[in-house]
Amino acid sequence: MTEMGEPDVDLRPATDGDLWLFQRQAVDPEAGGTFNWSGYRNLAATRQRLTLDGLIGPDDGCLIVWTGGEAVGTVGWRKVHYGTPSWFCWNIGASILPEHRYQGIGTQSQGALVRYLFRVSAAPRVEAYTDVENAAEQGALRRLGFVQEGTLRATQFRDGRWRDLFMYSLTRTEFENSPVFHPPA
Repeated sequence: MTEMGEPDVDLRPATDGDLWLFQRQAVDPEAGGTFNWSGYRNLAATRQRLTLDGLIGPDDGCLIVWTGGEAVGTVGWRKVHYGTPSWFCWNIGASILPEHRYQGIGTQSQGALVRYLFRVSAAPRVEAYTDVENAAEQGALRRLGFVQEGTLRATQFRDGRWRDLFMYSLTRTEFENSPVFHPPA
């Protein structure tokens, strides 16, 4: 447990032993979460990608969220370009199993992913989209220092209709000056 009573969270690369988690997220709407569910998915593509590159590539990736000695979800990232290929940032997301939600695991896992991405790349920002109705994710992003930039209208098709998303971002400068990521000594 952390000083604030939140569980310790680690991120690690996926293994064949984690295929049960991807299977559950692929066929159980509750496992992915209301705001992440976009229909059933075929696990064969995930299995093939895991064999090919461990779900970690130059333009995207997925890590396992690990706490209390077990896998409890996933975090992912993908490269987003604005203009030329050298102008890019990372877009992140998390999917925590329902029995592990509302414990700070999603916030901590996304914070760990932000630290990782700023440490291993020169990206000037990390961004995240979330459904305008997803108050829990909005709170998690704000706790990490993300700033809401605007609304992306009719961007995500879910549950039979187009939904609006909020866009949040955290710049490298904000990250480097953040008491969340770099507490005063």
